[in-house]
Amino acid sequence: MVSAAEQLAANLNFGALAKADELKKRIWFTIGALLVYRLGTYIPLPGIDPQAWAQLFNTQSGGILGMFNMFSGGGIHRMAIFALNIMPYISASIIIQLMTTVSPQLEALKKEGEAGRKVMNQYTRYLTVVLALFQSYGIAIGLQGAGNVVSEPGLFFLISTTITLTGGTMFLMWLGEQITARGIGNGISLIIFAGIVAELPSAIAGTLELGRQGAISTGFILLVIVMAVVVIAFIVFMERAQRRLLIQYPKRQVGNRMFEGQSSHLPLKLNTSGVIPPIFASSLLLLPTTVANFNAGSGPEWLTTMTTLLGHGRPLFLVLYLSLIVFFCFFYTAVVFNPTETAENLKKHGGFIPGIRPGERTAEYIDYVLSRITVVGAIYLSIVCLIPEVLISYAAVPFYFGGTSLLIVVSVTMDTVAQVQGYLLAHQYEGLIKKSKLRGRNR
Repeated sequence: MVSAAEQLAANLNFGALAKADELKKRIWFTIGALLVYRLGTYIPLPGIDPQAWAQLFNTQSGGILGMFNMFSGGGIHRMAIFALNIMPYISASIIIQLMTTVSPQLEALKKEGEAGRKVMNQYTRYLTVVLALFQSYGIAIGLQGAGNVVSEPGLFFLISTTITLTGGTMFLMWLGEQITARGIGNGISLIIFAGIVAELPSAIAGTLELGRQGAISTGFILLVIVMAVVVIAFIVFMERAQRRLLIQYPKRQVGNRMFEGQSSHLPLKLNTSGVIPPIFASSLLLLPTTVANFNAGSGPEWLTTMTTLLGHGRPLFLVLYLSLIVFFCFFYTAVVFNPTETAENLKKHGGFIPGIRPGERTAEYIDYVLSRITVVGAIYLSIVCLIPEVLISYAAVPFYFGGTSLLIVVSVTMDTVAQVQGYLLAHQYEGLIKKSKLRGRNR
């Protein structure tokens, strides 16, 4: 038998959007908030010479600055007030999640439900301020020491730049929370998504210009387009892939009534770690290149040698890149998913996996299955990130065609569509309830 919820989901169409007033308000609020974010990426920092910074950025765009510029929606290229974007908040969230595995206090808060989540969110905000201040001050020091980029270097520039960049990050953090609460959800992810998508047309135009100048052949550009379509289709397929574990609930008696046993599924995503592994791997590997370029050959000889070996497309770079992706896949999956806690929750509610004893045996079985599907997920992320990485290194294709950017765009799009469908489904439920009430009154 097909349930009423499944029938509604099957017949769901976006034609119902015209009648869902609440959803339309949320969509318009989200669009307005993202427009405010995009406006901020065009407001430059005070005291910066735009031409001098543009020349310096062009020499660094192949390193970590180029990748972070992609995440900031071009904010670093223009050195705008939102240059840090929301990255300190993401780093703070990851650090707090990692700390829950070593701190009993944070682990206890995590188990307290909504109240504990609010306290952990507050800790994340405090840590975001600390990280943003540290990174903002580092950027200010770097700008002041980068030749003639700063018009009037000094203490006032350091303080104003630090406050401005930190304030920009805190505003974006607040804006993301507003999108989550009053918009269509996934506020932080949508901000990163908007930055990547907004700069995508200029990246496409730049690639076509390289083709017109003869730097890239027409056949290669067509190959990049075909590759992007194939990678997107592959990401959609793999992100929707799940390993469902059958969960059985025994018969139970409530008063004089006997309820039949039920069955459900415990879905385990093939890629539990999301986009964290490629982001971390790229950041760690591009950091030496960026430091060496800022030193302009004045650094130690070993740093120059390491930079050469870790160049795009070099064998050592590709091996380390794949190794770090695999490592962070398993590491982050272990952080965000606890098989022991899941097994205990199943045991409390009377659920069990057929053929597996509840408790410790169930936790071991879930960990066994999760470890094996994580291997597949790590291979999937490695393939998605490796092929575009080779194209970026050998043909100067922009970062926007890389596996990380495509992974973020596709994942956020799928999550947003699911959110919209959820609101439409709730609207249809409300309509059915109102109709049933009217029928009851008519009778």
